[in-house]
Amino acid sequence: MTGTPIKTFRTLFISDVHLGSKPAKAEFLIDFLRFHEAETIYLVGDIVDGWRLRRSWHWPQAHNDVVQKILRKARKGTRVIYIAGNHDEFLRPFQGVHFGGIVVADRAIHETADGRRYLVIHGDQFDSIVHNVRWLAYMGDKAYDIAIVINRAVGTARRLFGLPYWSFSSWAKVKVKKAVSFISTFQTIVVQEARRSDVDGVICGHIHHAAIEHMGDVEYINTGDWVESCTAIAETHDGRFEILTWTGVKGGKRAVSPETVVSFPDKTFEAA
Repeated sequence: MTGTPIKTFRTLFISDVHLGSKPAKAEFLIDFLRFHEAETIYLVGDIVDGWRLRRSWHWPQAHNDVVQKILRKARKGTRVIYIAGNHDEFLRPFQGVHFGGIVVADRAIHETADGRRYLVIHGDQFDSIVHNVRWLAYMGDKAYDIAIVINRAVGTARRLFGLPYWSFSSWAKVKVKKAVSFISTFQTIVVQEARRSDVDGVICGHIHHAAIEHMGDVEYINTGDWVESCTAIAETHDGRFEILTWTGVKGGKRAVSPETVVSFPDKTFEAA
């Protein structure tokens, strides 16, 4: 690990870690935070999974280490803004409250280095299933847990045969949701909200599908997740956005050469 450079960005956006759930890749996130610094970090919802914690308590040391790592960055001067999501909706009554240097908000307006304005929101507010049919959302959450278990079994089998990693749960999620036009509908709705907010783009999470896309006059950015893909969005010091995919932990152990894979794209809390 010695000699691994620390990368510094103007802003990092991280969402859907789901601490408190067994699929959460907390070790990956700890490693990522060890080698990535930013002036501002947005936690774009579902960092803690209150839904699963209510069903059964699961909080290993690695999950606590993620929280401590973020708090330590806040103490050292990093601005940390926590946008509440549906799995950590228990934080929504505390908008504007500071916890250990972290401010809680339901949404934020982020201004980039080159002066563009972006709405930052988790996105569950625009998911009709979560918003209107809560029991179905809980069922879908349980089905996703099952898909993760299948994913682990498929991954083990593929490794035995020397095949590269392939995510069954990601494949199933994209296939099923695209079949009902879920992702495209979600993108359209959050982009409409960005237009109503008179901003240049929207940065959200919720659907665990990292993306940077231009949809007409609005830029749509999704942070992805830390359950499967281990992705974050970074704003460079000149205002460009990148998708970062972290591959720094393998087989439960820290890799000898951690790597960041960078993908390039073709009450509101003011956080300028």
